[in-house]
Amino acid sequence: MQSVIRPNAWVALKLPSGSTKVLQIAPNTTISLGKYGSFPANLIIGRPYHLTFELQDKLPDENFSRLRIVPTSELYAEVFAEETAPECATPATGANDTVISATDGEEFSLVDEKGNVVARSNREIIDDNARQTLTQEEIEELKREGNNAGKDVIAKLLLSHTALDQKTSFSLAKYKLLKTKKYIRRFQVLPIDVANFAQWQLEERDASKIMDMRAEMIGLVGCWGNVHYGGDDVLLEDPKAAVAQGEEACVPVDEGLLRGRWLVVDDTCGLLVAAMAERMGVLYDNEDAETEGKTEEQNKDTEEQTAATPEETHRANVNETQPGKATQEGGDIEMTDVQNAPTKPQAEKKPKQQKPRPSDFAIPYSQTNTITVIHGASQPNLSLLNYWGFDITSPNHPPHPLHNHLLTLTWLQLLKPELDASYSTPPLTASPETLASWKPSRRGNFHRKRRRYARIRHIVDSTRAGNFSGLVCASTMDPISILRHTLPLLAGGAPVAIYSPSVEALAAVADCFSVPRRTAWVSGNVPEIEGLSTEELERWPGNERFPLNPTLLHGVSIQTSRARRWQVLPGRTHPLMTERGGADGYVFTAWRAKPAEGKIAAKGKFKRRKVESEAATPASA
Repeated sequence: MQSVIRPNAWVALKLPSGSTKVLQIAPNTTISLGKYGSFPANLIIGRPYHLTFELQDKLPDENFSRLRIVPTSELYAEVFAEETAPECATPATGANDTVISATDGEEFSLVDEKGNVVARSNREIIDDNARQTLTQEEIEELKREGNNAGKDVIAKLLLSHTALDQKTSFSLAKYKLLKTKKYIRRFQVLPIDVANFAQWQLEERDASKIMDMRAEMIGLVGCWGNVHYGGDDVLLEDPKAAVAQGEEACVPVDEGLLRGRWLVVDDTCGLLVAAMAERMGVLYDNEDAETEGKTEEQNKDTEEQTAATPEETHRANVNETQPGKATQEGGDIEMTDVQNAPTKPQAEKKPKQQKPRPSDFAIPYSQTNTITVIHGASQPNLSLLNYWGFDITSPNHPPHPLHNHLLTLTWLQLLKPELDASYSTPPLTASPETLASWKPSRRGNFHRKRRRYARIRHIVDSTRAGNFSGLVCASTMDPISILRHTLPLLAGGAPVAIYSPSVEALAAVADCFSVPRRTAWVSGNVPEIEGLSTEELERWPGNERFPLNPTLLHGVSIQTSRARRWQVLPGRTHPLMTERGGADGYVFTAWRAKPAEGKIAAKGKFKRRKVESEAATPASA
């Protein structure tokens, strides 16, 4: 993840009202925050994330608002004041504004600029609107004047309240909090990570688009799916296939190199894939490292250009050490010509060596640390990945980590690849002479179709080879139908994590692997499986009594979790009564089990214990 705000990056602006505004930071544009104001986007480009900015008032000769970074001492001035003042309410050291803090024997006190107490609170509850002397017109006039980023408006509202001393500590704190959210002109810049994006999509956008998947559910699915970094990239060698060669030149799948791969069924528009890619380290483009590398190369080139050759340096030193010759003719002194400063010719730039273009059958995908997405349409719906700079529909995508680690295939290609035209149709071939006679557009289509054939062939063959490290699902499809075709592709001990907004579908899956069903299966009450091999049992389609082979998964459980926000106010600290979003969500978890083959027997040295009767009877002489 980037540490600073880059141009054209997507960020989340946290507003004082609690809402989040997600937008793309385009250079030389103006960002509008509604009633809080607007500012140029260039003012936050290059700044670190997680800073709180304050929109200042416009200067007389400027038509835009400048930004001020709010320090931590100002953001948490009230907290620091309470911690540093055990007996009386005094502002924290270094605080710019007078704050309201609790005192011994008093609920809250309002102090003026000189520190004098102007209002105290007690246990009476009063109506706010009836005791506020400022009218709405006066408040609007204060807002138009725009003094001190809204802080003056809040201070005047507090000082104009005639019964502020009658408020309880809770009422006073809530009153000040509401006015601060309404009038303060501040915002915080947050990066677009998966948790922030899911919260924004759930509460302020379309929750059904991500199947009501909350941040805590994303964490559960990632943990129980054991999603982690799968190892360094391993690429297959380029076969350097000629244009006249067909499918015989394709690179075969090496099952020994396939490791650290996860199988995914995603109907959340790419949110689940983004969460897994974040855990695997392939979601964010590491622009900081690339920028540092380019800077080092530029510095090195500059040093080479400014450096003189050894011969020129020696010649310049000799000229500098020779004393100037002076001859006197007719009283005039003839001075030697001034030595010109040795010019430093620029070093000849080394021509950049262009990388040879790979052949059409070269495989761009890594054999490790990959995500394989199975989808039912002609193209996978991963539109939410655009917020992280990856467009699955772009034919010529710029460099991105997901470009070499995200593989997609359809259910038809997985189950019946011979019926898929992209897989079963042989690649095009042509002689070099014929290819040279074609127009550029036709040659481009020729190479594009051959590259597509090689990619699809590799994805389908490597997926059907199996040995996946885990299965993660968040789909509207029946989980039983998904497991029927994906369980045989998992390695032994691979975790399975399936998310569903409702518990009924997951309960049906858990019942397929219950202990009674497993007992009935092992006892031989299923005549359809007699004589089948272990591989055939794993791919058995099931019947009405046994939809799935109950011995394929162990440790089946259904879990749920819900993180709730809390209201933290004096005397009123409790979870919020209402929350946005839909269902809480549930996660089905289990582990892939490989059926035992052959006879199982325990081995080891066993020492026979003496029975009491044998110990009591003496041995015969």
